[in-house]
Amino acid sequence: MIPLVTTRVMRECDARAVAERGVDSLVALAGTAVADHARRLLGSTYGRRIGVLVGPGLNGADGQFAASELRRRGAKVDVITVAHQPDELRGFDLVVDAAFGIGCSRSYIAPRVSHGTLVVAVDVPSGVDADSGALQGRPMPADVTVALGALKYAHVDGDAAAFTGEIRWVNLGISVPESDALIEDADLDMYVRRGVDDHKWTHALTVLAGSSSMSGAATLVCQGALGAGASMIRLASRGTISTATTLAPEVVRFRGSNVDPRSRCVVAGPGLGEDCAPWLNKRLASVASPVVLDADALAPEVVHIAAGREWVLTPHQGEFERLSGTRRSTQRIGLVRQLAAQTGCVVLLKGPTTLVASPHGDVRVVRSGTSALATAGSGDVLAGMIGAAIARGHDPLMAAALSAHLHGRVGALLPVYAGASALAPLISRILAK
Repeated sequence: MIPLVTTRVMRECDARAVAERGVDSLVALAGTAVADHARRLLGSTYGRRIGVLVGPGLNGADGQFAASELRRRGAKVDVITVAHQPDELRGFDLVVDAAFGIGCSRSYIAPRVSHGTLVVAVDVPSGVDADSGALQGRPMPADVTVALGALKYAHVDGDAAAFTGEIRWVNLGISVPESDALIEDADLDMYVRRGVDDHKWTHALTVLAGSSSMSGAATLVCQGALGAGASMIRLASRGTISTATTLAPEVVRFRGSNVDPRSRCVVAGPGLGEDCAPWLNKRLASVASPVVLDADALAPEVVHIAAGREWVLTPHQGEFERLSGTRRSTQRIGLVRQLAAQTGCVVLLKGPTTLVASPHGDVRVVRSGTSALATAGSGDVLAGMIGAAIARGHDPLMAAALSAHLHGRVGALLPVYAGASALAPLISRILAK
């Protein structure tokens, strides 16, 4: 995971690192990293014209060191101070924005750059609030932002996220807390946990999904769960589902209102219908295992029984607004934290950037989403994956975050115009890498 911190926490961590290693050492590491990423973006720095915009603080010092390193590598470098910046930076192949970074506490109007000029921002684009992602003036849109030490909230939330471009993290050897973090591919190594004594009930899952008019939802949940490692699935649906409904042979149907206590998790909601609350509450009231509530289960009369039980709620934007009573906002992290605290549940807000928050305030960010997942039923597959991850021993927060990241990576493999039913067979391809 890549840590995500506030400006205050980052400054405290920086201060400790400076006390231990000296400011010159950290500036050299940061400046060299910026020069490295500038070279990667250009392909070669030899003979290229590079402008480095510097301010008076440590961000500017990082830029100054990057400028000297780029000169050493054969680039023609001009250093421009914020105090003497022009309205437009012309004639450069690349511009390094080292004006203010996280130290920007006032409105700042960045120079414009010529069309085709590449931009590397040091830490965050200057002219944004690093904690809220709000714009403070007019930032310079970056092609690459080199995040130093940890990610800042502006990298993933608020209006500033549209200005960061590709985020490349450099930890600089600085110790930072990971209570909030971005999930990365390496984290998927822990996704499937196996034990020598595993048997079919070890990672068993109950699914409450599907109805006579929406039988496919049950199939998609079960496919996602099996692909993600559920060892047994017991399925109950509302009404009569045709025996012709395509289900994996491993799925066992059951009737009645008792959820087998050997199930390690329950996934409830997809395809049950809008008036499913009485049917669902009867089955969930005495469940002791974690529950994933999705789709039709995200009704207030169902969610209220989840209070304080750290179940997982998986709303899309419209469902989130109904549950939270809030309107769409570019600053989503605070809203997700708020709903998690109010409900006592883990909340996963779906989107191109998916946010997951625990009732205790911990946040996980997932940026692997793709437009290929904007298809009917993909959320049902994700709900099954989360249930399987919980059944395999992950706590609800990490189960939701890891599953969302894996879901995004699988979506990137979907053939053009493929539907959600094509997702599950691709899960093992990602996990086998």
